[in-house]
Amino acid sequence: MIKLLKWLSVLSSLGMLFVLIGGALVTKTESGMGCGKSWPLCHGEIIPSNITMELVIELSHRLVSGGVGFLVLLLSILAWRKLGHVRETKLLSFLSLFFLVLQGLIGAAAVKWGQSDFVLAMHFGISLISFASIFLLTLLIFEVDQKFDATSLYIKRKHRKGFYALTIYTLMVVYTGALVRHVNASLVCGGWPFCNNEYPLKFGYFNFLQWVQMGHRLAAGLIFVWVIIQFVIIRKSYSHSKIMSGGWSIALLLITIQVILGAMIVFTSLNLFVALLHALVIACFFSLLCYYVLLSSRSARADKRDR
Repeated sequence: MIKLLKWLSVLSSLGMLFVLIGGALVTKTESGMGCGKSWPLCHGEIIPSNITMELVIELSHRLVSGGVGFLVLLLSILAWRKLGHVRETKLLSFLSLFFLVLQGLIGAAAVKWGQSDFVLAMHFGISLISFASIFLLTLLIFEVDQKFDATSLYIKRKHRKGFYALTIYTLMVVYTGALVRHVNASLVCGGWPFCNNEYPLKFGYFNFLQWVQMGHRLAAGLIFVWVIIQFVIIRKSYSHSKIMSGGWSIALLLITIQVILGAMIVFTSLNLFVALLHALVIACFFSLLCYYVLLSSRSARADKRDR
């Protein structure tokens, strides 16, 4: 059963990654209405008669999401039954399925009735939480036979608070990035890192879209600085732990790549491959942060038990 759960969890994680990237592809290619105002069918037809690229992208995303939804449902049920004694299993099983269904419902509502850009921007963040939950459930399954062991790690209280705050803040920044895409503000600034490198401080001339773009850049820049500071702290305090020092080396690498990709989006005039890679990297980074939240919660429980 554990072997089956491992395969199922890996397939679900990879599948959810495809769902997440597929959703970004739908947004970036403006294919959200590729099937018209019909859901779950395309233009009310089981087999669409008028095939367009937008229809292919939107329909493929729906089919992949449906298939992954079935995998996640099966994974959640089996993990709940087999590993329900592990503290985090039931919560992660619920979150994996709940947020996957929620992002599907928001997508369906956007097709049927339309939604504001501010509501649609939530879609990517919800998918991100679902992916992170499935990823953490996968790690739990691999922990059961100690192929991946992190139970002996203790994280200090002050560092736990830093992980919690950074994870919540990252989700907020992800929302601003999704908002940039949905309001079509990706290329409203011709320069980088400033909107106009010749006049970097002329904020008074910004329009709404430029404020959205530059607000996201500032927020993302703060994450980059935050991760560097956290990396130094971790290397100093947990040099004996490969999970901490190695993991935060990966976190620093991911956020550095993310910043570079953000700049390349401007320099390449919104190249589709670069934009999708941008979405992929932040998904990996956020999932890694969530893993440290999980480890922190274990340390907090140990503190409570000791008291």
